[in-house]
Amino acid sequence: MVPEDTLNQIRERFQFLEAKMAGGAEAGEIADLAREYAELKPVVAEIEAYRAMLASRAEAEAMLDDAEMKALAEEELVALKSRLPNIEQNLRLALL
Repeated sequence: MVPEDTLNQIRERFQFLEAKMAGGAEAGEIADLAREYAELKPVVAEIEAYRAMLASRAEAEAMLDDAEMKALAEEELVALKSRLPNIEQNLRLALL
């Protein structure tokens, strides 16, 4: 998968653009910032979906230790593992 540092850099750039457009950009700079922001927005959405999936997987794995929650956690992990390749593929495509 894509290195976490790369994902963080993209997210940080997106946040910078967002802040710059909200208050610190000159009039001539706005169009360039808006164009880059629009290009990064779907990529950041895929990054967030990927990270949410990983967080859900970690939560389900943590529930495996709880005897009462183990069956539910196993079901959740099966579902998450089946969706993860699709989310990873979407992220890779968004990064192209």
